[in-house]
Amino acid sequence: MVKISPGELSAEALAGVVEEFVMREGTDYGHRDYTLDEKRTRVLRALETGAATITFEPDSGSTSIVMSDELD
Repeated sequence: MVKISPGELSAEALAGVVEEFVMREGTDYGHRDYTLDEKRTRVLRALETGAATITFEPDSGSTSIVMSDELD
């Protein structure tokens, strides 16, 4: 698994990774419903603060976003 900094991606690629993540069924945002834009903003903020990390799995070619504390 390779960690990818959000700054290494184009704006379009970053938006695509975030969009796929927030659209993924089963993603937990707590007890309240959030709009799609609110979800995108929360994920981008988590990436900016280091609370979340973009990962790339070379074997499968898949990219994902995971909470940074889950990587350790």
